[in-house]
Formats: sequence, C-alpha cells, structure tokens
Amino acid sequence: MLLEINPDNPQARLIAKVVDILKAGGVVAYPTDTTYGIGCSIFSKKGVERIYQIKQRDRKKPFSFICSDLSEIARYAKVSNYAFKQMRRLLPGPYTFVLDAASVVPDLLLTKQKTVGIRMPDNKICLEIVNALGHPIVTTSANLSGEEPIGHPWQVDLDLGKLLDVVVDGGELTADVSSVVSLIGDVPTVLRKGVGDVSWCE
Repeated sequence: MLLEINPDNPQARLIAKVVDILKAGGVVAYPTDTTYGIGCSIFSKKGVERIYQIKQRDRKKPFSFICSDLSEIARYAKVSNYAFKQMRRLLPGPYTFVLDAASVVPDLLLTKQKTVGIRMPDNKICLEIVNALGHPIVTTSANLSGEEPIGHPWQVDLDLGKLLDVVVDGGELTADVSSVVSLIGDVPTVLRKGVGDVSWCE
C-alpha cells in the first residue's frame, strides 16, 4: 500500500498512521535523504526478523537505526565529546556513524564488537516518524541484499510492497547511499564513501 506524505510539510495524521503500524510490530518503507529505506521499531524482534527475510540478508550483518535527534543518539550509543561535536556539525545528513552501543540496544542490532550504526537523515518524514514513535527505527536500504538501492516509491511498492505493511511515498529520491564513518576512539575512520563528504576524516 502506497501512502503519500508531503515531504516538506508531513501531515500529522498520516505520520500517526505509520507510527501505529510500527507500534504494532509492522515493517514500513520510508524516504531518507539518500534512498528509500525499510524498517521497524528497534524493539520489535519479529519486525527485525521479517526485514532479514525480506532483504534475504546474512543474519551476521546487523542493521543500523535512525534517531530523531542528538539526545536520542546519546541514549542508544556512547558519545564522546569529539563524536558529539562532529555529529552536531554534520547531522541531520547523509551519514551513518558507528559508535559503541549503550546497554538499551537490543542484541539483534549489535555487532560482535557491541557497536551500532546510527543515522539521522535530513528528511522530515522519517525524522517525524521516529520522533512520534518515541524511539529509533531500523534502517536498511529498500532492496534485496546485493542489489541496487531504490529511489522511486512506486518501484519499492512494485518490488517489495506485498512484503511490507506500508510504503510511504515521500517523492522521488536518488539511489545513493550514506557515508559510513566510525567515531570510536575519537579517530574518524571511513568505512564506506557515500553521499556525505568525508574529507574531514583525512
């Protein structure tokens, strides 16, 4: 099901509709500042399992998640002063930051090293969804593992719609990915070059 939401002024009643689905353990597709993502509440074990099945993804690869603001990031990750300064400067934006996880993060989202990947995309729709939900949502690109990301909501609906509870149509996006940067140990390490500028890491 496609649910069109205004990307510049998201309608509160439609955001609430998506949040109700997430609270019930549902899986949704939504826009970010790069490409479309699919996700669920980080506390929905069934939802996370469904996303692994939908993506056909290796279960040894945990998912990242979206936080609505810096204070929420600080609840779910250990943030040093250096990391905070960098994130305050760069977020919201097309980055995934790898940090040491806080104890509240579910095991399904942890690496063996007890780290997490956290996003705060520059997209009003997904940030308002997370803010209204009250805690983070899983984020992974809306495609099968190994295939190109999808920037068209109708294509997401065509390819994956039957496996999802709703596809949020927030307009046409790119098929780009975020830059992934580790901020562990106060030494920025580029793990993947994407849309976000990483020249500051050199």
